[in-house]
Amino acid sequence: MGITEGVWGSSPSDNYERLAERFRPTFQRIREGAVNREMSRKLLHEEMEWLKECGFGTVRISQEDGGFGVTLPELFGLLIELSEADSNVTQALRIHFGFVERILNLPDGERKQRWLKRIADGAIVGNALTEIGENKVGSYATTLSETEDRLRLNGVKYYSTGTIYADWIVVSATAGEDDIVSAMVPVAADGVDIVDDWAGFGQTLTGSGTTKFVNTPVEREDVFDRETYTKYGTAFAQMVHLATLSGISRAAARDVASAVAERRRTYSHASAARAGEDPQVLQVVGRTHSQAYAAGTIVLKAAEAVQRAYEAQSSEDAGYADRANLEAEVEVAQAQTIVARLTLEATAAIFDALGASATARSKALDRYWRNARTIASHNPLIYKERIIGDYVVNGMRPPFAWQTGIGEASNTDQTTGDNDVRLKPPS
Repeated sequence: MGITEGVWGSSPSDNYERLAERFRPTFQRIREGAVNREMSRKLLHEEMEWLKECGFGTVRISQEDGGFGVTLPELFGLLIELSEADSNVTQALRIHFGFVERILNLPDGERKQRWLKRIADGAIVGNALTEIGENKVGSYATTLSETEDRLRLNGVKYYSTGTIYADWIVVSATAGEDDIVSAMVPVAADGVDIVDDWAGFGQTLTGSGTTKFVNTPVEREDVFDRETYTKYGTAFAQMVHLATLSGISRAAARDVASAVAERRRTYSHASAARAGEDPQVLQVVGRTHSQAYAAGTIVLKAAEAVQRAYEAQSSEDAGYADRANLEAEVEVAQAQTIVARLTLEATAAIFDALGASATARSKALDRYWRNARTIASHNPLIYKERIIGDYVVNGMRPPFAWQTGIGEASNTDQTTGDNDVRLKPPS
């Protein structure tokens, strides 16, 4: 950076700095190769191995089960730092951490212990959830079927983020008439074909391409029904995106400060002889740092609501647990609408401080905006703003889950969550 590091506010916990020091050397190694990977489209296999070696995929598992037992604010703090190094890595791990959360919320038993051991031993989970064919909203063309000898999986998925780096894949499928299940499949299983054909302009190294399954065998004990979905899972999944955006804004702020500090050339009509003394340039740098600060602060505050929802799952008061889930969903939705815009503004504004030379492909500074725009396009902001408005005005519950597909009616709210319930509007 410049003369000093950015000031990002207090840590998520008293334990956080000691915890983060374990992973920061690995984050630094990842950061050092980020531009080269971007320019050469070098996939993240090596970097994922580094994270396995330091146990990063186990951080949410208790120490007794072989992990670190971090809280959710601590997890999202770490993900902000990882995203500052390379946002592709964080998104590639999004479904892994979401699946770990699902396992943590299972009742105690053999299944839970089996998966905790797999994760503690280093297993990484990718996803094959979304389809881009003609399936209707709320359904999957991918099927899990009974055969003479065992269960078999058949279908094609897209946006399979992280699967190319994973050991296991969580696959959404239709079982029987219309039951939706999650089937866990080893990447090395018969009939699995993972294709790196993600063609988006951002987050190009996440492996978010096609995964095909042809008569792929599935063990019965590795099929999860709807009842095992994490109650606060939608808020959690969105929080990973928000942590990623926050990390991108920090990286952009870091790079613009460093570039201005080193810059010798200026303009004849500039406000000072060098960029580092130009008040207008310094204003841009200050604004991007402030936006990055605000984004991170909002993310860590919203993380507290998700932590409360997690803790509430063990409560015997179902009403309290439901309220905690509701509050987490609304808080995260509110955070999303602001954090995304702060990051998009910050990553675009850095060029105002640096001039035309900053657009050189070799510097890859454009990746920050491209990556942020790609992540911010998940779960569209316009719907989140409408959902928040409908909640505060009409007491309408937010949707806790949704899918994409062909809609049956243009005026129907196509969600899979139970949001057709009006609450007393918040005062």
